[in-house]
Amino acid sequence: MCGRFALGVPRQRLFQAVREEHPHLDLDQWVDEDAFQPRFNVAPRSRSPVIRRHNTSDDGPATDSEDNQDQEDASQPANPRSPSRRAVMHTMKWGLIPHWSKHEDTNLNTINAKGENLVEGGGMWNSIKGKKRCAVVCQGYYEWLKKGKDRLPHFTKHKDGKLMFLAGLYDKVTLEGSIEPLWTFTIVTTDANKQLSWLHDRMPVVLSTQAQLDAWLDTSSQTWSERAARVIRPHSSNATRSLECYAVPTDVGKVGAESATFIEPVAKRRDGIQAMFAKQSKTAASLKVAETEAPAGESSGSAKDFGVGSSGKRRRESPQPTGQREPSIEVLDSPPPAAKKIHVAREENDRVVAQSEKSKSSLPGSPVTASKTTNKIAQLSPVCSLP
Repeated sequence: MCGRFALGVPRQRLFQAVREEHPHLDLDQWVDEDAFQPRFNVAPRSRSPVIRRHNTSDDGPATDSEDNQDQEDASQPANPRSPSRRAVMHTMKWGLIPHWSKHEDTNLNTINAKGENLVEGGGMWNSIKGKKRCAVVCQGYYEWLKKGKDRLPHFTKHKDGKLMFLAGLYDKVTLEGSIEPLWTFTIVTTDANKQLSWLHDRMPVVLSTQAQLDAWLDTSSQTWSERAARVIRPHSSNATRSLECYAVPTDVGKVGAESATFIEPVAKRRDGIQAMFAKQSKTAASLKVAETEAPAGESSGSAKDFGVGSSGKRRRESPQPTGQREPSIEVLDSPPPAAKKIHVAREENDRVVAQSEKSKSSLPGSPVTASKTTNKIAQLSPVCSLP
């Protein structure tokens, strides 16, 4: 099945991209363009654009000359350049409401249509499958992998990154109490190919070639044809435009959630696995550079070298004017517990030295030392040496 897809391309760029990728469609109009809001998490009952051919029953009659041309070419594949066959982009609501409906039934699950039901005939799709076929435009679609009690979202797209077109059907209805018609669509699904069968047993019909797109949009005969039926098959793993599928954030499962990161692989996101390892590698490299640049003969764990602590964070020392005793170290980040104790001991040592100097000036010939405090620091950090 297909219950969610992505189309976050801005409107102006989207229209131009479709025209550039498929110039043979002669696309020159976007009906209800303003009703579309680009989203990377398009859910059922959202409005999104589809490509369809001009349809006399929906768009009004063609001119006399065009009618004659249509009758002459009824048995031949449609000419895309014919004005009556021109393609239009049309913003519609996802979840098909049949034209005979009087009210919108929210319990009716018509976001997907099984391709085999179209081929075999009968059912609710029989009245529209011959004359109301469309191509749903997207960047790719989401599917959830069931793993125990967990459901893990995955995103499938064309490996070349270009737009994806999914086979669809559409209809138009005017509901009771409304004067404006409501246009809705559904996405046609088929069996999953071998490449994606591990993910789900169904997948949308992907129109990956110009021939498939033309065959599906050709409604000139206004009847179901063998040419259209041949389109309904799993995407070929050997196709020129191959598919790729990868895990994406679980947040995409929330209807209303929106982020451009929803179509990015989890492993390559800024907060993903690769980013985490890259950050660790960068930190390790910084530590190695710091050790390499340490002055010769100075221990990496000395009291003068707290540039990098056990947490891997950088710290700096206060400037040390010439001729003055080394001041206490200014700690920018929380140092290890042992470093805190050494820092306090050094301050205590400075105070003792200051007192001894004062005592020396008042009691000449009576030197006072700070050996007791110095021994305390040495016990806390045997590798550290004080001046």
